[in-house]
Amino acid sequence: MAQQPVRIADVVSELVARRGFARLRTAEAFESAWREAAGALLAGYSRVGELRRGRLEVTVANSTLVQELTFQKPAILKRLGEQLPGERIRDLRFRVGPIEH
Repeated sequence: MAQQPVRIADVVSELVARRGFARLRTAEAFESAWREAAGALLAGYSRVGELRRGRLEVTVANSTLVQELTFQKPAILKRLGEQLPGERIRDLRFRVGPIEH
């Protein structure tokens, strides 16, 4: 039996998924949107993590910045929604951890 031809779009889609290219592109988009939404100063002391069930995890350098980001959470969520409308970010989770510069 002859094999059915495979659409090139399916082949490319599978390759992108296997190699993780989509994940890298998404991570870069999140980092860029975070810098815009949080501002240069706060973004310099924080790093975006994973998006899970609508909650974006953010690692922050210290607890003082966690408190400041918590105060600004509604405005940051609004700006992230404008920058990444397809991601449906509904909440932010801040945690203290090491930030690599």
